[in-house]
Order: sequence, then structure tokens, then C-alpha cells
Amino acid sequence: MKLAKDWKDYKVLATGDGEKLERWGDYTLLRPDPQVIWRARAPLANYSGLDGHYIRSSSGGGAWQFKNKVPGTWKVSWKGMHFIIKPMGFKHTGLFPEQAVNWNDLMALIQNSGRQIKVLNLFAYTGGASVVCSKAGALVTHVDASKGMVERAKENALANNITNIRFIIDDCQKFIEREIRRGNFYDAIIMDPPSYGRGTNGEMWKLEDNLFDFVELTKKVLSDKPLFVLISSYTTGLGASVLANILSLVFGEGDIDADEIGLPTDEGIVLPCGTRGIKIWK
Repeated sequence: MKLAKDWKDYKVLATGDGEKLERWGDYTLLRPDPQVIWRARAPLANYSGLDGHYIRSSSGGGAWQFKNKVPGTWKVSWKGMHFIIKPMGFKHTGLFPEQAVNWNDLMALIQNSGRQIKVLNLFAYTGGASVVCSKAGALVTHVDASKGMVERAKENALANNITNIRFIIDDCQKFIEREIRRGNFYDAIIMDPPSYGRGTNGEMWKLEDNLFDFVELTKKVLSDKPLFVLISSYTTGLGASVLANILSLVFGEGDIDADEIGLPTDEGIVLPCGTRGIKIWK
């Protein structure tokens, strides 16, 4: 398992009973995590420094309950880059800190390539990878179907004085199909597709049914001098070897790294945070 160890503004303090206790800069939040199926060593909701707790509703969904005054947004930093944190109505904060495992690799690949790299970031959410790749010197196209998430990504870019990311609000598959027709190509592709989704015209997305065909489609916009293709997944039960097989079958044998990713905790255990597979061309 690969761990995101290099955070200073973020830490997992404790886990258990389906929840994780996290420090985000100056604020401590408690929220659900489906991977946490073990018992807590002590009731996490009783933590003395707890600022906010996301509590699930018996009828579905949930809401934040704040014990202390918490700003609507604040920033955390990673290696000199800044990301806006905002507790949202569906338990998320706008950032997945375990992705720093990938960010380290993407930065190194782009900076060591010795050429201008065009990156396509699909299902790009609030743009953590877009910011990192842009800071490393890449030209980034950021695509997400959610207007709200793209607006958040723009805020993250501005927080880092980045003004040259190309932001697209669109269904990722439809965008790829248009790029194929337009003859546009990219040297690197990043994707973090959801487990389930619905397109703008009601199309259903299910990761297990659609991922392989989607990855095959993206091959048609990969340049003749590719650098990498990265697939991340938080879908429970989807093994790293599945991503490795997809990358190998679509792009051919070669330098493929696939593994679980996770976060260290103050308890001395690891919080699993999904899988990643990356295909690298030398």
C-alpha cells in the first residue's frame, strides 16, 4: 500500500465505528467512512477538540453539526500549494488528501519529462490534481459534469495564482467523443470516475459496467508520445489488479504500477482509501 505521508496541515487522528476523526488545518471534523468497519478505541464524538460532526440521517443523507464556530471555508497547504476546505452537505470537504500519493508521482513525471505536457483531468472534482499538474508546468484541461465542483476547482486554481487551466463543464464521455472528432490529443490522462452516476440526459454510469469501455475511448485522444495514464477508484471491492489489467489490456504491457492507497493514522494503523493504477511511458 502507498501512503500519503507528507501532509502537515492534515492528519487522521482516530477511526472506528464507521467514522474517521480528521484535523484539517485548525479544525477537527468527524465524518463517515465506509471502509471503517472496526470498533473505535474510544467514542470519537467525545473528542475534546471536535469542531464539526457529519451525522447521517435515518431517512438518507445527513447534515453537519458544529460544536464550535467554523468558517464557511478555509485553506490547507501541501508542498506550497493551497486548497480550499468547505464542509458540504454530502459529508465531503472538497479535498481527498490520500491523492497526494498520486500528486507526488505526477509532479515528478511532468517535471522530469523535459517537454511541454498536455494533461486531461477527467471527473476532476475540485481540481487538486489539476492544480498540482499546472504547478509542475503542464497545460491542463479540467473536465467535470458538475458546475458547482468546477467553480470550486477555479477557486483552488486562483488560490495558487493559476490562470491557465482550461475548465470544462461537461459529461466526460461526451467531451472525449467531441475531442476525437476535433482531433485533439493529450500526453497524459487522469481519471477518478465515480462508482455510480447519471449523465446530463439520464444516462446511467456504473463503474464495473462502463470503466473498461471508457478507458478504451480515452486511448483515442492519447498523443503519439504519451507520458502517463492514471486511474483512481474509491469503489469498495475494486482491486488494484483490476486497474492494472485494464491499463495493460488497453495500452499494452509495460511500466504499470497498481496498488492500494491510504493514510496513516495517529492510532498506528492505516486507513484504506481506494486504489490507483498508473501506466507510464519512458
